[in-house]
Amino acid sequence: MDVFGVDIGGSGIKGAPVDLTHGELAGERFKVLTPQPSTPEAVAGRVKEVVDHFGWSGPVGVTFPGVVVQGTTRTAANVDRQWIGTDAEALLAGRLGVPVTVLNDADAAGLAEITYGAGRGRKGTVIVLTFGTGIGSAVFTGGRLVPNTELGHLELNGHDAETRASSRAKEEGDLSWPRWARRVQRYLAHVERLFSPELFIIGGGVSRKADKFLPLIEGISAEVVPAQLENTAGIVGAAMAASAARSVPASAV
Repeated sequence: MDVFGVDIGGSGIKGAPVDLTHGELAGERFKVLTPQPSTPEAVAGRVKEVVDHFGWSGPVGVTFPGVVVQGTTRTAANVDRQWIGTDAEALLAGRLGVPVTVLNDADAAGLAEITYGAGRGRKGTVIVLTFGTGIGSAVFTGGRLVPNTELGHLELNGHDAETRASSRAKEEGDLSWPRWARRVQRYLAHVERLFSPELFIIGGGVSRKADKFLPLIEGISAEVVPAQLENTAGIVGAAMAASAARSVPASAV
C-alpha cells in the first residue's frame, strides 16, 4: 500500500505517494516554494497544495526542519519562529482533513536510509547528515533512532556548524568544491570525536553531487558514503512514520 510523504524545507516543500514495499516514490514528486515568511498557516497552505496535487485522501507523513516532540514543533532555525510551540500535527490535520504524523526532517531521511538505503543492515552507530538550507542529523545505534539530535547546531569555529558547512553556506559564500569539502571535513571530524560512528551517510540535495566533494574529505576514521535515496529520503521517511502511526500494512515497516 502507498502512503503519502511531504518534506518541508527552508526553501522548498515537496511530496509524493510512496511505495513502502520498495522504499521508493510511487509517482513523480511535486514541489512548491516555501512561503516567505514561512509561518505555520502559510506553510500549511503550501502543504495542502502539494497533497491536493495528487488528490490524496489518506494518512500523510510530514517532515519539519526542527525538533518535533509528540507532534509539536519545538525549534525553528530555518523557518518562521511562530512554529515554536505549534501543534503541527493538529494544524496540518485540520487543514488537510486527514490523519497527519509530523517528525524531524533528518530523522525521516535517516529512517529511510537505515531501512532501504546506505545504512541497511548496519547495527553499529550510524549518523545520517543532510546538507541543505541547514544541516540535519539522525543518529542510530543498533538500528534504533535517537530522535531530534540537531547536530547541525554544534559549534564549529565559533559558529553554528550549519552556518559554515551547509549547502546554503556553500552557495552564499560562492565556495569552490575543495574549499567547501574542507569545511565539511572539519565538521565530520568534530562529530566523529563526539560519537565515534562506524558510518556517516551524507544526504540532502548535495548527495547527488557526492563525487565532487566526498573524495576530497580525508582523515575521517568512519566510512563516509552518499545517501542512496538522495533527496527523496525525507519523503520516504515521512511516509514510513505515517504508516507506523496508523498501522498501515507495509512489508518494509
